[in-house]
Amino acid sequence: MAYGLLIDYEYCTGCHACEVACKQEYNHPPGQGGIKVMEVLEQLPEGRMYLAYIPFPTELCILCAPRIRAGKPPACVMHCMANCMKYGGIEELANEASKKARQVLWVPRLIHSKSAADEKKHGI
Repeated sequence: MAYGLLIDYEYCTGCHACEVACKQEYNHPPGQGGIKVMEVLEQLPEGRMYLAYIPFPTELCILCAPRIRAGKPPACVMHCMANCMKYGGIEELANEASKKARQVLWVPRLIHSKSAADEKKHGI
């Protein structure tokens, strides 16, 4: 089964707790991490603005494979202050995403590799 993250960016507050949790979990150097909160400012008609924060997993995200194997959720999901991220099976998350707008389903390129060689290659 393939796993991913469902991110409901309508409720992200931009607190960056997910970034901090990931950096602490994997000791990423400054400027790098498995997730990055992007600020999107959209100009609307009549001079109005729409501000959204979008947690965006990067190529370094491995969905916290060691944490998952230990029965824990990914660090970003566990520490999300707005509770706007959910980890689970892709089919389940896609079904949930179809029920509400302003959500993103993200699936990593590396999906829970359990081989020692892959873990070493990705710094796990």
